[in-house]
Amino acid sequence: MKRHCIALAAALALAGCAVGPRYEGAPPIENMPAGFKEAGGDWVAAQPQDVERGPWWDLFQDPQLSQLAARVEVSNQNVAAAVASYQQARALVAQQRAGLFPTLSLGADGSRSGARGASTATTASGATVSVGGGGPRNSVSVDIGGSWEPDVWGRLAAGVSQARAGEQASLADLAAARLSAQGELATNYFNLRALDVQRDLQARTVAGYERTVTVTQNRYNAGIAARTDLLQAQTQLANARADLLDLQRQRASAEHAIAVLVGQPPASFSIPAEPAWKPQVPNVPGVLPSRLLQRRPDIAAAERRVASANEQIGIARSAYFPSLRLTASVGSGGSAVADLFSASSLVWSLGLSAAQTLFNAGLTAAQVEGAQAGYAQSVARYRQAVLAAFQQVEDQLSATRVLADQVALREEASRAADLVEQQVLNRYQAGQVAFTEVINAQNTAANARRALVQLQASRQASAVAMIQALGGGWQGMQAEGAVAQPAAR
Repeated sequence: MKRHCIALAAALALAGCAVGPRYEGAPPIENMPAGFKEAGGDWVAAQPQDVERGPWWDLFQDPQLSQLAARVEVSNQNVAAAVASYQQARALVAQQRAGLFPTLSLGADGSRSGARGASTATTASGATVSVGGGGPRNSVSVDIGGSWEPDVWGRLAAGVSQARAGEQASLADLAAARLSAQGELATNYFNLRALDVQRDLQARTVAGYERTVTVTQNRYNAGIAARTDLLQAQTQLANARADLLDLQRQRASAEHAIAVLVGQPPASFSIPAEPAWKPQVPNVPGVLPSRLLQRRPDIAAAERRVASANEQIGIARSAYFPSLRLTASVGSGGSAVADLFSASSLVWSLGLSAAQTLFNAGLTAAQVEGAQAGYAQSVARYRQAVLAAFQQVEDQLSATRVLADQVALREEASRAADLVEQQVLNRYQAGQVAFTEVINAQNTAANARRALVQLQASRQASAVAMIQALGGGWQGMQAEGAVAQPAAR
């Protein structure tokens, strides 16, 4: 008994001697720029962390968008799949953690045996004995057994840490799926609203072309205008009506896409038209703190997968060392239930076993090498995710600035084109210009109005892309503090 206790104490003393590399965070990225080229401001090394983003879509001050974005949270099937994946990862953590504790089992048995009559048998010495007599016999037993594998080399703890890192990566994947669905919803919604405005503009354009056809018809009937003028006016009107139908088709497609994003069949979903819709574009702060990139769920997921790969190295290395297992059991048996509580029938055992692989043709070394290669792969993917984040933010900062300047120019061009259209039409009615000039002026004005609306929609789409590039916007950055904290391990 004393020897067993000594062995148990030795196993407990060795437990927790991890052989895997200590994880100190993802390796730094070389040649990290000091700031955003397109915005300026200080930049510090990003340490992925999860912070409260808030409803970023409220920045656009659109109640309809806010209502639809809330439905994505509970009804989008891609988000639902990501939620299930996260729950699966949590269950895996619980499974791995269970390996750190002993396993206990309880067994009970009861039987009754006997024979109708006795029989005889002859022994090797020639004696005759009776077999099977004495009536039926009862037998009962109960035992409690347990086993435990001490985590001597840290293999089990590494498995738990790996599963926990996988859980955190899955949670980041969930945030990424949610952000992607919400961003896609916002983009489709703004496209739909831009199409509402374009349809209204095109309907007014069609009405103007109809008046032009009427004027040209009257001039043709009076012998003032040539028939070619009338044919050109009718061709322009037909093309404008066809363009109006195409805008209706595009709006229907955008509405169907929104229906799927909120988890509803397109047949039972509709959004009322809003031709007087005015786009609201949030103002991007002049200086974007570098810690905003830490909100990006894809960066957080990539960093957690680096941690998971690091733990896998320790798991692979533990195969170089022996595995230990402690077993213990206590039980009692007898011919009646009362006998189970008798001290004389008590039986116990305590054991310690060890196993060590002596030769496996380099399998363990290959597994360690494979784990190290997997770690290097995860580091490369993490670095690529950070570099891609830099690119996306730079792209959207540039687009935000350029599109704002373009809108001002497009507004000026649209106003000028409207004046030219009206003046040319007046001169045509006075017989001063040919009808081709009217056609050109009207087409130029219509294209200018449509280009302005499309550019306004592009500004909103760029704002959504900027919010996605920053992992959910810049809301709450004042409350985050000046110093970024590392992610919870």
